[in-house]
Parts: sequence; C-alpha cells; structure tokens
Amino acid sequence: MLSALVIDDELFAREELTELLEETGHIEVLDQASNAVEGLKKINLLRPDVVFLDIQMPQITGIELLAMLDPETMPKVVFVTAYDEFAVQAFEDNAFDYLLKPVDTCRLEKTVKRLLKSQQTNRQHYAAIAPQSLDQVPCIGLNRIVIIPTQDVEFAYSDISGVHVQTHEQKATSQLTLKVLEEKTPLVRCHRQFLVNIKAIKEIKLLDNGLAEIITVSSHPLPVSRRYLKTLKEMLGFH
Repeated sequence: MLSALVIDDELFAREELTELLEETGHIEVLDQASNAVEGLKKINLLRPDVVFLDIQMPQITGIELLAMLDPETMPKVVFVTAYDEFAVQAFEDNAFDYLLKPVDTCRLEKTVKRLLKSQQTNRQHYAAIAPQSLDQVPCIGLNRIVIIPTQDVEFAYSDISGVHVQTHEQKATSQLTLKVLEEKTPLVRCHRQFLVNIKAIKEIKLLDNGLAEIITVSSHPLPVSRRYLKTLKEMLGFH
C-alpha cells in the first residue's frame, strides 16, 4: 500500500482522482491540496510516497512546485495534465510518469503497477524538467498565503519553528528548506542556519576569532561563521 497526496486546483478533478486511486486497493490518499503552496506544506507534513500533481495551477505551477522540493526527501511524482500526448512526450523521455485528463482507469492501473514495482525513485530525472531557479518564495501563515519575489528577500534562516525569510518590510515562514533556497535562489550561505542576499549586505563587521557579522540594508545583524567568511569577502570583491 502506497500513501499519496493529490494536488489540483479543481475540486472535481481532485475528488475524482482520489476515488479512482482508492478503488485500486493499492493507494491510500492521505489528503488533498488545492494549490501548490498548500501542497508543499502537506508534502512536508505528511511525507507521502507519491504525489499526483496537476501541472496547470494559478500562481505556482506543478512544474515550479517540483523545483521547490528537497531532492533528498521528495516523493515520487506523477503529473496529471490536460496536455495532449505530443506535449507530454518530454515526460516520457525523462522517465516521468503522467496521467492525461480525464483520467483513464486502465492507464491509472498501469501507473499504479509501475509505482508498486519501482524500488528506486526517479529523483535524478526531475532536474531535466524542473526550473533551475526560483523567482518566488511561497510562504504560509495564519489564514494567509504570501508569495514573495526572490529578489526581495534580504536573508533566510532556520530555527526550531521552521524556515523564515525576511524582506525589507516583512518576515514570513516558508515551507522551503534552506538547502533548496541555497540551490535555487541567489541567496548564499553565511552560517549553518543563515542565507543572505549579497545585494542586501550593507557592511560586514570583522570580529574576534575569525568570526564576522553582517549588517543588512534593513539593519538586521546576521552571524558569519569562519568557513563562509572568505567566500563572502571574495564575492564582494575583497581578497
């Protein structure tokens, strides 16, 4: 039995696919999500074996969501799309699995059998289609979803309550990991728990024992550990 999450902005499509999956007797649908931000949160919370992901969704598409998942922990992904078969040829070429809307039960059975048989993930293939960079950072809070342009982020950090991003005007909590932010955005590592936007650095204070402290343009102090100080100085033109 595999656990699954269904992400689609259309309620009817979500419920229909959920019903079809449960009728196979091999898939337990843990939950549904109506958009990519909600879906990202539930992926991190529920850790499903597989995600059935709609490609065409508002604000953040299924393809963009793929780029937001941590490669080390991401589930298998089956795309659900209304594209014709010519448009999804790229998925087949890169060992992706997909379902065309409306979902055909025979095709779904083939997908489920492939999932059950597979002992290895297809993570290594996702890079072929996922965006190499993120233009926006989805954040979620009490009764609100915030989409922050990556260029507006001054720094990001992690603590016991999660990963947070700070702009000039606000702080928000993101479902992205620091690793994904480091790999997919211009933010660079300055400390084990901190990433900084180079363009947001106002000054670097050199401290004792080879340590340093960044002051951002909004006057936020950030720690700099010894292992990252040299790289930061080189990026700023100091050698």
